[in-house]
Amino acid sequence: MSEPIRPSRSSRHGRLARFTAAFVVLLGLAAYVAVHYVTGSKGAPRCSVGSGENTYEFSPEQASNAATISAVGTTRRMPERAVTIALATALQESALRNIEHGDRDSLGLFQQRPSQGWGTPRQILDPVYSSGKFYEGLAKVPGYSRLPLTVAAQKVQRSGFPQAYAKHEPDAALLAAALTGRSAASLRCTTSAVPEGRPGDPAKVRAELARDFGGKAAPKATAGGDAGSAGRSGANASGASLVLSVPVLATTGTDTQRGWELAHWAVARADELRIVEVAYADKVWRASDVSGAWTKAADDGDGTVRIRLAQ
Repeated sequence: MSEPIRPSRSSRHGRLARFTAAFVVLLGLAAYVAVHYVTGSKGAPRCSVGSGENTYEFSPEQASNAATISAVGTTRRMPERAVTIALATALQESALRNIEHGDRDSLGLFQQRPSQGWGTPRQILDPVYSSGKFYEGLAKVPGYSRLPLTVAAQKVQRSGFPQAYAKHEPDAALLAAALTGRSAASLRCTTSAVPEGRPGDPAKVRAELARDFGGKAAPKATAGGDAGSAGRSGANASGASLVLSVPVLATTGTDTQRGWELAHWAVARADELRIVEVAYADKVWRASDVSGAWTKAADDGDGTVRIRLAQ
């Protein structure tokens, strides 16, 4: 019987070198994770609503689109149930992403089809327009608020998979409760808006508020200070105010609910609009807080939502 082939010394050394290199890489990765965990460093921006097992997590892009869908609904004086139906529909159709493709010529948040009379491609890809068209269709459904969600959504969408909407109802209900303001301080988000290397644009924030909520929501500039901290300037180098005070004028529900609706809208769109601080009542949200949560703050008593932008 021939003797077994023994590995050469050079091959053993090669395996040992590879093992050592892999071990060093593993140690480096473990150290990186540990440092980021201990220091609270943020990963990719995320948002969440709910608590415990009843939590829905989503991206800032999805949060921004969800906030617009909700704002368009309440501005049309649609009830929270309508907002829930709209959000569940958009979760199923596009995962709350304003996509430029779909089945046949379907587009946008609700996968509406130009060939079926929903509007032009450009219109459908406007979240405000597409949300408005969905609510317009829903309002024509008799007793929609008493129908099962999947039935109400299907009467508007006429989807080939009508039962698919139902699975999104729990997440949509959590989102609607937060974004309509009924559930106070319940939307938590982390963002990439800090460090403040790129300033926010007050004019853009005003325009987006007016588009989503109507002209009455247009904020006023604040002369100085900020949304929840002392000792900072309220203007950038060009003199444009970076602190906006948004009036709380209830269209549905109470003024307090309207205030939380506006405050949550600002947090949901913080990553996109470079918002670093939002304050309302006795709570403040800061982009610098890695938890993304609202914390206790002094209530200035003026009843407005105050938004501070990156400088």
